Amino acid sequence: MPEPYDVITMGRIGVDLYPLDIGVPLARVETFGKFLGGSPTNVAVAAARLGRRTAVITRTGRDAFGEYLHQELQGFGVDDRWVTEVEEYPTPVTFCEIFPPDDFPLYFYRQPKAPDLEIHPSELDLDAVRDARIFWMTGTGLSAEPSRAATLAALRARTGSPAREFRTATVFDLDWRPMFWDGGDHSSVAPARYREALAHATVAVGNIDECEIATGEREPHAAARALLAAGVELAVVKQGPKGVLAVHRDGSTADVPPLPVEVVNGLGAGDAFGGALCHGLLAGWDVARIMRYANAAGAIVASRLACSSAMPFPDEVERALAEGAVTEDIAAGSSGAAS
Repeated sequence: MPEPYDVITMGRIGVDLYPLDIGVPLARVETFGKFLGGSPTNVAVAAARLGRRTAVITRTGRDAFGEYLHQELQGFGVDDRWVTEVEEYPTPVTFCEIFPPDDFPLYFYRQPKAPDLEIHPSELDLDAVRDARIFWMTGTGLSAEPSRAATLAALRARTGSPAREFRTATVFDLDWRPMFWDGGDHSSVAPARYREALAHATVAVGNIDECEIATGEREPHAAARALLAAGVELAVVKQGPKGVLAVHRDGSTADVPPLPVEVVNGLGAGDAFGGALCHGLLAGWDVARIMRYANAAGAIVASRLACSSAMPFPDEVERALAEGAVTEDIAAGSSGAAS
């Protein structure tokens, strides 16, 4: 039997075309950098940077951008065996504007439909999904068929089979992107779909807006309690400049402030946080240590222009924790943008 993956993520992928000019409106930008993008894909990259064996389940167009994404995944050490092509749709492209410290508008080009929403249940390697130590899925995967059916099939494979002693977590990244849903912010179906998926997850991760879609609650402690009531064992509520709150079903709680950082581009911070969260869960750390480590990883990426290629290595995270801040030399440690 093949060795289980540490982390398998499922969902969005695309090409990030990000401005190399900071503080300039998109209409005036003249130079761009091209990067691997897509939140769950970047989580796999982040976990791989921390030494974990990772893979991603997703789909691209049959085009040059799709070829580029395969090359990038392989270069980052992420297994791309379940990244397949869709003839009918182009590989998505995402642009952003960069106005530090907290304004990073995103422009998604995923029409007429993104290939990563064309994942079919019949195409899944459910044995690999079932046996992975961590399986990571996102709210976007629930927004359209057949992706929704495939995502739920993967979740059921995790909950419908006997527990494996090496299995660590099934993570639901709440990942609320209203532009991907019929009705947008007023979608009438999203809350029910989120609740259905939460029943199969052991960890839920989201910011205040995402928690509100999933639970109807915006106050962090109330949102965490509602996520636990929905079935998860660990609720992680990201609060931006107020840090992160994590509450476990066993009663342990961590309310961790952010690490000081001079923000360049905040878009990739959540993906770095996710990869580090996986790393800490796999290591068996206590909740407070996981949150401190994940916060530091996210802060490092926020200090850099890029996302996928900016994901930190373990020594960089440890240095940031030891320094108590992301210093200039740590920020300069990687080069290379988000989704």
